[in-house]
Amino acid sequence: MRLLEKEFGSSAMIPTNRKRVATLLGVLSLLACGSACTTNTAETAPNLAIPVTVAKAAQKTVPIELSAIGSAEAYSTVSIKSQVNAVLEQVHFEAGAFVKRGDLLFTLDARPFQAALDQAQATLAHDKAQADLNEVQAQRYEKLFEAGVAPKEQLDQMKTTAVAQEAAVQADEAAAKAAKLQLDYCQIFSPVDGRTGAVQVYPGNVVKQNDVPILVVINQVTPIYVDFAVPEQYLSVVKKYMAGGHLQVEATPYGDTTPEVGILTFVDNSVDNTTGTIKLKGTFQNPDHRLWPGQFSNVSLRLTEQEDAIVVPSQAVQTGQSGDFVYIVGPDMSAEARPVKVARTIGPDSVISQGVSAGDRVVTDGQLRLIPGIKVQIKGEASSR
Repeated sequence: MRLLEKEFGSSAMIPTNRKRVATLLGVLSLLACGSACTTNTAETAPNLAIPVTVAKAAQKTVPIELSAIGSAEAYSTVSIKSQVNAVLEQVHFEAGAFVKRGDLLFTLDARPFQAALDQAQATLAHDKAQADLNEVQAQRYEKLFEAGVAPKEQLDQMKTTAVAQEAAVQADEAAAKAAKLQLDYCQIFSPVDGRTGAVQVYPGNVVKQNDVPILVVINQVTPIYVDFAVPEQYLSVVKKYMAGGHLQVEATPYGDTTPEVGILTFVDNSVDNTTGTIKLKGTFQNPDHRLWPGQFSNVSLRLTEQEDAIVVPSQAVQTGQSGDFVYIVGPDMSAEARPVKVARTIGPDSVISQGVSAGDRVVTDGQLRLIPGIKVQIKGEASSR
C-alpha cells in the first residue's frame, strides 16, 4: 500500500489509477509470454465438428402388416358341475394347477349309487331267470300243441308271457345301465387340457345336480385365441390376402419383446357399426403359456411383403414445421437436412418411401446440436483414430 501511495500519490487516488495498473500488468504479461502463447492457443483451439452417431439406410424386404391391440381368449372354457346329488368327498388337484384330459378332479360319496346299482342288477338277474323259464315253457307247449295235447290258446299265452318277460329284462338292463352311469358320475374327470381356477366347493359340502356354485372352471390355454379388431376399410384387403393362404399373426404381450406367432383363423360375419371395425381372431399354439386369457398384447397381422424397401432406424426421423426429415452426412462430413416421407413403422425401423437412398448415412443420435451445413464427426470413426 505504501509503495502504491509513493508511486501514485495518496490513498484517495488508488481507485482512480487501478485501471492503469491493470493495463500495465497486462502489457508486461504479453511481453513475457512472447511467441510461446501464440503457439499454445492455436494448438488448443476447439474442434467445431459435432460428434454424431450414424447408420446406413438399408434396402431389404419388409412385411406389410396391420397393427392393433388384442386380448387373449381361452381356446375353450369348461365349467365343472356335479351331475348327481351327493356329498363331495375329495378334491384331487390344487387350485390354479394345470390338468390333463382324463385327470381325476373330484370324488363324490358313491355309496347310495352303488346300492342302487346292486339293486338294479339283482332285479335284472331275477327277470332273466324268469325269462329263460318262460322261453322253455313256450317251447314245451309248442311241442305239446303239435302233438295235439295242448290247446292253441294255452300255447299263445305261453308265448306272450315269454315275450313280455324278455321286454322286462331289457327294461332291467336299461335301469342297470342308468344306475351304473349315476355311479360313474361320482368321479369327475377333466374333459380338456387346461388350467384350473379357484375351487368353489370343498369336501364335506353337498353338491346338487347342475347347481351353483360350480365346482371349478378350466381354461384351455394351449392352443389359445387372440382377439383383435381392424378398421373396416381393411376388410377387403384382409379377404384378398386370405384367399392366397394362411395369414401370419404376431402377438407380443405387454412388457415382453419376443412375439408369439400364430395364424388368422376367424373373421367376424359382420362389421361393428358402433366402432367401424371388424373383429378378427388368431390361433396360437402357446406352448410356453406366454399368452394368458384376458391379457392384452400388441398384435401384427402380416398381409404380404414389400421387396427392396428403404429402411432407416426410427430414431433418425425428426419432425419439423414442414414435416418429417432426417440429417444426412455427406462425403464432406457436413450435415444435410433432407425431408422424407415415412410409409410405416416396423418395430425399431421406419420404411421411407421418398427422400433417402440405400447407403445414405443418416444421423441417429446428436441431431439436437445440428444445423444444415455444419461439420460433423462420426463417433465410431473418431474413436478408431
